[in-house]
Amino acid sequence: MKARQKRLTLIVAGLLLLGGAAALILNAFQDNLVFFHTPTEVAEGKAPTGRTFRVGGLVEAGSIKRAADGITVNFVVTDTAKSIPVSYSGPLPDLFREGKGAVVQGKLAADGHFEASEVLAKHDENYMPPEAQHAVDQAHEASRTMSQ
Repeated sequence: MKARQKRLTLIVAGLLLLGGAAALILNAFQDNLVFFHTPTEVAEGKAPTGRTFRVGGLVEAGSIKRAADGITVNFVVTDTAKSIPVSYSGPLPDLFREGKGAVVQGKLAADGHFEASEVLAKHDENYMPPEAQHAVDQAHEASRTMSQ
């Protein structure tokens, strides 16, 4: 085998290894990627079914219902235009309240019910998660343009 053929073989093998490593990294990255959707986007069918994503907005007043087991909580997240029912099993953040901002992470069931695996709440009276604030602002803008 000539020196030129050896170099070409090494270059091709290196490119194949590099391509394989890049494919593995991108696959792992995609599995851990979590997108944010508003309740309006979820209601319009723009959110993936069976895949983890986040939904944010306000916890609807009067919607928090605790199950008899003391662990499961059902509530509704809204962006003031559309609402999504959510169920969560586990401890809630201390600052989780009705009428306050929250972001929930989990999966959308086939029936449109959101099964949360994590609940994030605001940390003081002046803060709302940026994604949730943006969702509420967009919903207010949409309802203003529809009412005109």
